[in-house]
Amino acid sequence: MSSSLTEMLDRTFGHPRGLLGRFGGLAMAHGNAATELRVVELASIESGETALVVGPGPGVGLQAAAEHAGRAIGVDPSEEMLTRSRRRCGDQVELRRGTADSTGEPDESVDVVLSVNNVQLWEDRAAGFAELFRVLRPGGRLLLSSHEKWLPVSRHELADEAAAAGFTDLQTWTWDPPGFGASLAAQLRAVKPHADNPTA
Repeated sequence: MSSSLTEMLDRTFGHPRGLLGRFGGLAMAHGNAATELRVVELASIESGETALVVGPGPGVGLQAAAEHAGRAIGVDPSEEMLTRSRRRCGDQVELRRGTADSTGEPDESVDVVLSVNNVQLWEDRAAGFAELFRVLRPGGRLLLSSHEKWLPVSRHELADEAAAAGFTDLQTWTWDPPGFGASLAAQLRAVKPHADNPTA
């Protein structure tokens, strides 16, 4: 991939900024909405739980998570996307700059981690999985979804990487989002085990 194309994709979707970033935000809000709502539904977030959304983009999934969680947090490296999320979600969420491998959350402080169409942008997936494992409470769950065609590895290899970080009860599947031209989504669910039951 040429450096100019890489830079354009980064400005549009990776670290959205400027005109391309605004276009990317609109595209993500429209194209990812069904998948984000589906992932929130699968997470079965309870009212007393804390949800962390990695890469909330324009905030569709973050807003949905906030409607269920006691506390909802979004971390994104793009100021453009943080602004869009803030505009959509208002003061019902906490927003800060961050990434999968640098969330700014204390150890064992969240119950659910959600991420849609973001894992393919992680610069270091091993560090990302390790960080998300660290911030989850025992019994907490991780749900990831990404366009299957954009994944740098297969969904089964992604599950192996999560297992290497300590996650258990791994499940992976594909989901066909509604809508014309929607791309097949590869999805992953994993759990941080309790210390006294490392296989659960």
